[in-house]
Amino acid sequence: MTTSVPPSDALQRLQQGNARFTSDTRSIETLVSQLRRAEQAQGQRPFAVVLTCSDSRVPVEMIFDQGIGDLFVIRVAGNVIAPSLVGSVEFAAATFGTRLVVVMGHTSCGAVKATLEFIRSGGGIPSDNIRDIVERIVPSAKSVVEAAGDRDPAEVLAHAVRANVRGSVAHLRNGSRLLEQLVSSGQVAVVGAEYDLASGQVDFFDVPNPLP
Repeated sequence: MTTSVPPSDALQRLQQGNARFTSDTRSIETLVSQLRRAEQAQGQRPFAVVLTCSDSRVPVEMIFDQGIGDLFVIRVAGNVIAPSLVGSVEFAAATFGTRLVVVMGHTSCGAVKATLEFIRSGGGIPSDNIRDIVERIVPSAKSVVEAAGDRDPAEVLAHAVRANVRGSVAHLRNGSRLLEQLVSSGQVAVVGAEYDLASGQVDFFDVPNPLP
């Protein structure tokens, strides 16, 4: 595995970038990266992988104030985990030496909301492909619903979003022989995060302690 940015340093870069985003500023490095298109065409060395939802309100490079070539972004509705998505993470780790993997959900996620409705009613899914996404969220969301009691639906959704992220984090840490080896040896770290659509802030959680 090639030498790259340590997970702790990569996480700090993301946190600092998000702080700039929420304060409506941009770094000089981000602006300059747009002038380095030709250089970036020769190869890439992303310092972090971000697997997140396809929601149009979650523009990853903007959220973290990063430029061309900085992040390896994987997007899928509900930030679910499927074989091709695991393979994409494996590819970045094995090929580019990227050592930090972030699974990022977001507030008011439509895919999680649809899953909660499916759990409660058992229907309303318009296609088999959408059903596949929903069924990947069901295990984590179902435990939230079972423990919810008479909680407010918005609170249940908030808990389900986090539970879904944690489920995807666990899948990446334990559902791939390659990633499991890299994680256990301290070469790769997988963390969870949630993006707040209203504030623009990203909250990181399930961060290993110590972080390599």
